[in-house]
Amino acid sequence: MAHNLAQRGVSSIKWNIIASGAHLLLAFLQTTLLARLLPIETFGIYSAVMAVIGVAAIFAVFGMGGAFLHRAPETQDIDRAASLHFTLTLIITTVWAGVMLAGVMLLVDAEQHDLRTAFLVVIGTKTVVHLTHTPRVYLSRQVKHRRLAVIDIILYFLTAVVSVGLALTGATLWALLAGNILEAVVSVIGLYIWRPVWRPRLTWSVPGFRYFLTFGSRQFAATLLLNLLDKVDDIWTGSYLGTLALGYYSRAYQFAKLPSYTLASPINNVAAGIYAELVGDSETLSRAFARINVLMIRSGFFLAGAMALIAPELIHILLGERWLPMIDAFRLMLIFALFDPMKQTIGSLFTAVGKPGLLARVRFIQFIAMILGLFALGPLLGIAGVALAVNLMLAVGIALLLRYARVYVQFSLKQFFAVPLLAVGLGLAAGSLALVWLEMPLPVWVSAGLKFTVFTISYALVLLVWDRQNVRDALQLVHKYVLVRPQRKRSPEPESKTGA
Repeated sequence: MAHNLAQRGVSSIKWNIIASGAHLLLAFLQTTLLARLLPIETFGIYSAVMAVIGVAAIFAVFGMGGAFLHRAPETQDIDRAASLHFTLTLIITTVWAGVMLAGVMLLVDAEQHDLRTAFLVVIGTKTVVHLTHTPRVYLSRQVKHRRLAVIDIILYFLTAVVSVGLALTGATLWALLAGNILEAVVSVIGLYIWRPVWRPRLTWSVPGFRYFLTFGSRQFAATLLLNLLDKVDDIWTGSYLGTLALGYYSRAYQFAKLPSYTLASPINNVAAGIYAELVGDSETLSRAFARINVLMIRSGFFLAGAMALIAPELIHILLGERWLPMIDAFRLMLIFALFDPMKQTIGSLFTAVGKPGLLARVRFIQFIAMILGLFALGPLLGIAGVALAVNLMLAVGIALLLRYARVYVQFSLKQFFAVPLLAVGLGLAAGSLALVWLEMPLPVWVSAGLKFTVFTISYALVLLVWDRQNVRDALQLVHKYVLVRPQRKRSPEPESKTGA
């Protein structure tokens, strides 16, 4: 069973990497082109709406996905559990949509046409997407992500083509809202219409509902706080600094998170299912936890360091000079984008072991730190101060999460951070000094290429010299399960644990 889990896990990671690669390319092109074609304020309006709906949507989901993934007597029969999950989701989402639509009509003035339109479209499409959550969790529980990856690839492609096409014809807000509409359409077709992985059925069971709502209520606070932590900076920036500042800040965050999240998301998407299946085997769970975080940290440090080094050239080349005011916020948000995926995978661990309440405790402390940071730093430093407040919040959270995680898994902070910190420090120093040594002005493209090359070589050399074993393990994993089609073993004995 463990070996089969390893195969499914690595296969899922492989498909998610393919989807993330497509996402990186298409989202990069889409974001870059839209940043050149659309007004900065349009991004501010759209980001404000997505932030508010992102927080409110937690009331519709209510933490029930975690209850589905968690192994309990009520979820042993996966089809019955899916029916219970869908029934509750349908009821709660219908109520949520009605309340949200009424709130928009009452609270948003008709004169704010763009804002009201954005709210109505996002609420409608989010309602449809919520109703496709059951088959998504169904596949995640089985650690089968191929279909989800294919759906994502199709969605990324269509969103890029349609949104840029609309922007070229002169559309502004609708160029951004097109992505929400396509997400709803593609999700329904890919999960319910084309060879459906699970057919919707309604099931009524008071004990089953009680389990989902009880578990969900324990996870609800943690999930709500997580979304507040992710969105309150956008809400605060739009409210106190204006839509123009939010436009700059939202693009700084979008570009900062794109590369590291593209590599981390495939692993995090699979981690929840793997952790859930390994609960009870502390040795293998610890090994899986360490391997996942080692890979994410090394890739994340590399991407964040390289992008921070070439930030001025990157913004100038890709977005144009009108976006240069976001450079400080962009560099600071790279720190957040570097560590945030680690926060997510630790959260998946607590969900798997049935302790979502720990997340709520940590996130409440983070929320207090965030609010204090926003009001202390935001008015003084603008969007750079907002980014600093976000980094402060994340540092507090990572420290607390790692402390609590030691109860369930064994790991070494030195193994996680020592070599990557040395590598990124030397890489930044070498890349910065490269231009000084030449003592001549260089074209923007040449300057960016030179600094990136020097940073990459320096970073790679440090890993090869001081982190050879982890690099070798990662390469062996890639060769065995990604480059070579895995062969089923006759006996899942000792090697099965290493595979996990």
